[in-house]
Amino acid sequence: MKKGIHPVYRPVVFKDFSCDFAFLTRSTIKTHETISWEDGNTYPLVRLEISSGSHPFFTGKQKLLDSAGRVEKFMRKYNKS
Repeated sequence: MKKGIHPVYRPVVFKDFSCDFAFLTRSTIKTHETISWEDGNTYPLVRLEISSGSHPFFTGKQKLLDSAGRVEKFMRKYNKS
């Protein structure tokens, strides 16, 4: 492999704050936040809105996550009363 052209491949923590679910994996994503993991080491942190811990397909429960009023905007636009 050529040196200097590939991104850094490192351990990163992805955390879903809606259900407090986190997992450690390797990624090339860039982030400025860090978190202390269960093993005592500090890793870069990526915040998620939806993960397998909160997605209805994986949980079997319908859960409405409204970020920035999208549901209300949709209802106003397409309200058929």
